[in-house]
Parts: sequence; structure tokens; C-alpha cells
Amino acid sequence: MTFSGFMSGYGWIILCIIALILYKIILRVFFGMIIIPESSIGLVTKKFTLSSSNRLPDGRIIATKGEAGFQAKTLAPGLYWFMWPWQYSVELSVFTVIPEGHIGMVLARDGEEIPTGRILSRKVDCDNFQDAQAFLDNGGQRGRQTAFITAGSYRINTYLFEITMVGQTVIRESMVGIVTTLDGEPLAQGQIAGTMVDGHNNFQDIDSFLKNGGCRGLQPQVILAGSYYINTWAVQIEESYMTEVPIGHVGVCISYIGEDGEDQTGTTFKHGNIVTKGHRGVWMEPLGPGKYPINRYAMKVELVPTTNLVLNWANARSEAHALDKNLSTITVRSKDGFPFNLDVAQIIHVPANDAPKVIARFGSMNNLVSQVLEPTIGNYFRNSAQDSDVISFLTTRKERQESARAHIRAVLEEYNVNAVDTLIGDIVPPEALMKTLTDRKIAQEEEKTYETQRMAQERRQGMEKETAIADMQREIVKAQQSVEISQRTADSVVKKAEGDATSLKLQVNAEAEATKMRANAEAEATKLRAGAQAEATKLNASAEAERISKTGNAEAEKILAIGKSTAEAYELQVSAMGGDNFTRYKITEEIGAKNIKVIPDIMISGSNGSDGPMNGLMGLKLMEMMSEKKKGEEPKI
Repeated sequence: MTFSGFMSGYGWIILCIIALILYKIILRVFFGMIIIPESSIGLVTKKFTLSSSNRLPDGRIIATKGEAGFQAKTLAPGLYWFMWPWQYSVELSVFTVIPEGHIGMVLARDGEEIPTGRILSRKVDCDNFQDAQAFLDNGGQRGRQTAFITAGSYRINTYLFEITMVGQTVIRESMVGIVTTLDGEPLAQGQIAGTMVDGHNNFQDIDSFLKNGGCRGLQPQVILAGSYYINTWAVQIEESYMTEVPIGHVGVCISYIGEDGEDQTGTTFKHGNIVTKGHRGVWMEPLGPGKYPINRYAMKVELVPTTNLVLNWANARSEAHALDKNLSTITVRSKDGFPFNLDVAQIIHVPANDAPKVIARFGSMNNLVSQVLEPTIGNYFRNSAQDSDVISFLTTRKERQESARAHIRAVLEEYNVNAVDTLIGDIVPPEALMKTLTDRKIAQEEEKTYETQRMAQERRQGMEKETAIADMQREIVKAQQSVEISQRTADSVVKKAEGDATSLKLQVNAEAEATKMRANAEAEATKLRAGAQAEATKLNASAEAERISKTGNAEAEKILAIGKSTAEAYELQVSAMGGDNFTRYKITEEIGAKNIKVIPDIMISGSNGSDGPMNGLMGLKLMEMMSEKKKGEEPKI
């Protein structure tokens, strides 16, 4: 290929490139031109100076007055002249970018010395460390800086400043941030934490904190949930849970920091100082239920239950509060030398206003239980058991419980604790003694059973006797009533018979005389039969009485009484009616019972002439009367 052919192809392009390079070289070498891109800055190093006096002071590495070395001033994006390459070296550096949620902590490689006792350099006006010249001219100190840069892009002279990115400090919900500062004034003598300082915006402005006299070390102030720009070279944050005071409790504050306060309990309370809020010691006002941002290194909150607490002296039982987890069944020894166990439950109540006194005296509720309740209750029941044998202790359980309640209540009142009740639970005597007691009790109960059965038999015998007497009395009354009825019936029948007889006698004397003769004869016969019947009845009654006597006295007496009453009834009838009348009555009764016809149905007698028809009528009338008697009806007269 000829020169002309090459030039007609790619030659012109190559020539243009060469010419451009030569142009830039000429501009850079002869005119000192340099171009800084939009996304960079120029870090300048001066190679030499013509004046020997214009040198960097000892200990300095950044030039601020044209000395040879790293220059404080940087080149922003743009075109610059007279930066000849034999005198100046320009290094391009990208912008420093801090992303969201982070901060840039700054370490200065040059500047004034940090005063003795300080670990951080104080903030100076330098446009967020973008003006290195102003930083050094305004007295900026070398080392770690208290100031930091937040999210954004910055033109940082990396010859002077080193940037370290860290994330934001985040405190979660229901948590607090406990703060420890690494720089500041020394803590006061006798204090473990600094004092409250305002104006530092939750330790995000550490320069204001130091300016206002903040001390290094533990801080009383905490930070709450949220995100914070915290310089971790100056402040350390420890996340901790909030202090929760449950319902049914109060929180007694014990402050480890602050000035000594005046005791609020007066001269009567000799067990510690109780001070007002903000002073060192036990605070007079307890915290109510809720959540509190408490610095657990500077303050302690002791929870005190204000509801009734049950403490069990029992091996197998413990309450949810666990204050009685170390308590066990009390073993005592009786007066007669027997050891036995008993369970005790003590109910106590700590008033809310007295809770600080309890904590000031004992330090915690566990100490109250171990130092007061456990020895007081245990010793009381041991002393009480030594004054009594086991049996008496068991039988007087209620009285001993009431005595224990009064004694323990009086003791706990001295410690600002209310004793609500003392309860004796299960009492476990020795097994051998329990067997003896059980056998004795069984024997006593059997003896009572036998005595009860004996009394029941006696009562049953008495009841049967009274029942027999009542039955006999019923029969006697029945017999007496029968006698009276029979007597009245006999009287009625006799009177009726007498009336009939008189009527018949007036009408027919002759026939009446004849009837009388026949009736007398029949009455005599009837009397003989009645006597024989009475004799037979008497013999039967005697025989029956003999038989009943052999089967039982009670039944014999009953039958005998009935026989006697029957005999007496016959005697009374005879006495009331007379022997003849009674005989007539019985004859008439027998005639009616056996349907005996005394006279013919029709009797015709013509011996007396005109008396024949009248006698016939009287005979018919007598037959009607006998017929009605037989049917049980009252004879009609």
C-alpha cells in the first residue's frame, strides 16, 4: 500500500488522534491545564517550592499556605490552568457518599493536638469537613471527631479525613437505651454516674453535651424507642427492657446516684434513710403499675406485692410468687417427746405506702420471708408444741390457730406488715401414736354402739308392752260399750214387753194367766239352760286363759280382762234387769233366735163364748212381734 493509499483510508483518523493528544500535552505542559470531571474532586500535591522558608511546620502533613506537600484545598469539578505537571500532581477522587440510615464518622490525620484527658476532637466550622483549609485554620484537632456527617454526597479531602460509615442506633419498642459516654468531665467523687445534662438531643449532639459539662461514664438519662444518629466513638448504647410494675404491685425505687437527701421517716424509723425522688437512697413514693424507662445500672426497682400473699410452710405446695419456695413443713416435738409435722399457711399484706419502709429495712421481699416470717412462725409453733402433748395439740387445734394469729400479727406490725390470717393445715402425728388413738376411738365408738342397741331393745320392749296394754284397753272399752248397749236394749225391751203384757192382761186375763204359766215354765227351763251356758262359758274362758298364760303373760292378761269384762257385763245386766226380767229377755232372745213358735198361728177357743176372736187377734200380734225381733228390727207397739 502506498502512502497516498494509506492516507486516503485510515490515515486521517490516526492523524486527528495524534494531533489531539499533542494538543492536550501542549496545553498540560505549557499552560498547566487540568479538567476535573463532574463526579470527582482533585486532590493536589505540590512537589516543590522555590522558597526555602516556605516549608510545612514540624508535625504537619497538610499544607494550608502553599507549602510543598498535600494541599488542603481541593479542586472542584471544572477546568483549571497553570497546574504544571512538574510542580503539581492532581489525583482524582470520587465523592464520599453516605447512604440512608448511616452516618459517617470522621478521623482527621492532621490538625492541632487533642488536650490531655480528651479522646475526641471538638467540632469546628468546616462545611461538614468539605473545607479542609477552614478545618485547619479554625483550630481543628487531629484524631476522632465528635462531629459526623449524615446521609448525602460530600467533597472530602481524603488526604486529611478518613470516613467510617456506621448504621443508625435503633432502640426497639418496650426497650430503653442505657448510655455510657466515652468523653467528658470526670465523675464527681463518690458518684457512679454523671448528672443530667440538657441540650444534646438524646446524645446526638455530643459537642453540646460536652460544652454543657457532661461527664464521661454512665449517664442517668436513657433514650427511648426510635432511631438516632449516635457517634459510637463518643457514646455507647446498651439496649435493655423497660421496668414493668405489674398490677397488684408497687415498685420501690432504690437510687444509686444523686445527692444524699434528708430522711423522710423521722426519728421513729431506725432502719435506713428514705428520701424524696431524685436523691440517692430509697424513694418515699413508690411506682404504681405500669412500664418505666429505668436505668438499671443507676437505679433498682424492687417489686412489692400489695395484694394478700399466701406463704405455705409445706413441702409439696408453693405459690406462683415463689416467695415460699424455700419454706418447708414445720417439724415440732411435743411435751411427751413425740416429733410430728404440721403444715402452716400465713396470709400477709404489705400496704403500698409502707412498701418503701419494708424495702429499706430488709432490701427485698425474699429477705422479709427468710429473716422474719420463717423464724417467727417456725419458733412459735415449736414453742407451742413443747407445752402440750400430741393429743392435746390435735384436739385444741382451733384455739392454737387463734393464738398463733394474734401472736404473729403483733410481731409483724413492728415490721410494717399486716398479718391477715394464720392457718394450721395438715397435722401428721407419729404413726404408732395414731394407731393407738385409732384403736381407742374404735373401741369407744363400739361401746357407744352397744349402749345404743341396748337402749333400743329396752325401748322396743316398752313399746310392745304399751302396745299390748293399748290393745287390751281397746277391748275393755269395747266390752264396756257393749254392756251399756245391751243394758239399754234390755231396758227398752223390758218396758216394751211390760207394756204389751199389761195391755194383754187387761184384754185377756185368762189368756195372760195361761201364757204366764207357760212362760214361767219356759223361763225356768231357759234359766237352767242359761246357767248351764254360763257355766260352760266360764269353763271355756278358764281353759282359754290357761292356754294364753302358757303362750305369754301379755296375751293372757288381755284375754282375762276380756273374760272378766264379759262376766261383769252379764252381772250388770242381771243386776239392772232383775233375775226374772233377764230370764224373760234371754228366753225371748232365744225364741226369736231359734224361731220357736210359742202359740199357734190361729187359736180358736170356744169355751168362753165371746173371747174367741179376741184371743185370735192377740196371737197374731204376738207372732208379728216375734218375727220383727228375729229380723233385728225394733218391735212396733
